[in-house]
Amino acid sequence: MAAKFKQVSGKQLVKALLKAGFVLISQKGSHIKLRKTGDIRMTVIVPNHKAVRPGTLGNILRTAEFSREDLEKMLR
Repeated sequence: MAAKFKQVSGKQLVKALLKAGFVLISQKGSHIKLRKTGDIRMTVIVPNHKAVRPGTLGNILRTAEFSREDLEKMLR
């Protein structure tokens, strides 16, 4: 059984991704677009909600090639 994600807000998630080298590209409504360039270019869309749903969070982390442990470290 997979471990559950701790509840994370969109603001916290954006802050963690910025620490990891992503840059803010744009925002349209409540969705924030972040991009990381380098050998592999990644773009993630983060909903700026009070609580990002677990499935959405998992998808964002998978796309950003982040583990739960990486996220926990960045949120400290």
